[in-house]
Amino acid sequence: MRYVLRRLGFYLLAAWASLTMNFVIPRLAPGDPATAMFARFEGRISPEALVALKTAFGFTDAPWHVQYFTYLKHLLTGDLGLSYAYYPSPVSEVIGTGLLWTLGLAGCAVIISFAVGTMLGVLAAWNRGGWLDSALAPALAFLGAFPYFWLAMLALYLFGFGLGWFPLRHAYSHDVEPGATLTFLADVGRHAVLPATSIVVATLGGWMLSMRNTMVAVLGTDTLRLAHAKGLPPRQVMLRYAARNALLPNVTGFGMALGFVLSGSLLTEIVFSYPGTGYLLILAVRNQDYPLMQGLFLVITLAVLAANFAVDLLCLWLDPRTRAHA
Repeated sequence: MRYVLRRLGFYLLAAWASLTMNFVIPRLAPGDPATAMFARFEGRISPEALVALKTAFGFTDAPWHVQYFTYLKHLLTGDLGLSYAYYPSPVSEVIGTGLLWTLGLAGCAVIISFAVGTMLGVLAAWNRGGWLDSALAPALAFLGAFPYFWLAMLALYLFGFGLGWFPLRHAYSHDVEPGATLTFLADVGRHAVLPATSIVVATLGGWMLSMRNTMVAVLGTDTLRLAHAKGLPPRQVMLRYAARNALLPNVTGFGMALGFVLSGSLLTEIVFSYPGTGYLLILAVRNQDYPLMQGLFLVITLAVLAANFAVDLLCLWLDPRTRAHA
């Protein structure tokens, strides 16, 4: 319990530091969204309207400590401010629209890649010298050496533009009405096949090789020799003893990958014009939308911290040695 509380305190401190940096950095930059909007309309906004805009965006002439506590108060109520590019839409609303698409695409792709790659690594280590170990692992490592956006463009050209099997862009067809219908879900799935496959193919080899190398080291330990000496079934030895002990590094990496899911697969979303958070981040940077950038960075940071805390709890459950030192 003390271990959990220590880790929780560490992550709460890191979250507070992230919130503070998220507040300070935009205010150190020259200008603000309201002034940029004022310049965009070439002075057609009255000075009174400019003051109102600055207040709406959280850039006032009040002392920094007053602005800081106002900023924290708004965060606690879920108010991330107004988006400049999508004005007057709230940042939370804009992020929410992209978050669902990113979780559906990148989240599912990461989970599939981790599960399949880890299992392939277990089988490759258990059957060393077989085709999984000698042929599939190098092939996946070779594919993983290519940038994932290049694989995305290749898949788009071959299966979208060349063969016409899959759509070229967006998350669903414009002539399909969004809703909880089989037609809409099937169309969304069809649009997600190419971007999700490119992410899975690019990352599968890393999970497989990581699990394979860790498990090979575990197979030479006394614990495995004792399990074999007891006459336990090979399947039980492979999964319960070898795979479970070798799983911890992959679980840690999975937590990091899952946390960064919310940042979206940036370049893949750009290639396919997929409306996820990565695509939103590019638009926010391009339009100098500071509130939206702040909101996205904050969501990504908190997601990474939450994922790492969940991994710490999972490792505490998987590894008895951690519980003994906790």
